[in-house]
Amino acid sequence: MSTNELTTKIRELRELQALIEEAQTEADTIRDAIKAHMGSQEELRAGEYRMTWKVVKSSRFDTAAMKKAMPDAYAAFCKTTETRRFCLA
Repeated sequence: MSTNELTTKIRELRELQALIEEAQTEADTIRDAIKAHMGSQEELRAGEYRMTWKVVKSSRFDTAAMKKAMPDAYAAFCKTTETRRFCLA
């Protein structure tokens, strides 16, 4: 791919990313309006649509606290992974 082609692709990618961000912002605004209308209700029906907004509980392991309290145990069970990150600046 030539430099000009690459520059064009990058420009297209940035434009698409801006459109995605704009659409995501609009979707979040609509979602927030629906949730505000629902209030404390967990389920609501509107025509053919059924919306739910329920409390979900989860438990997560606090690795930072373990690393501080038991650094040797943390190190023994720590697994390092490697990935590649794509960034466009």
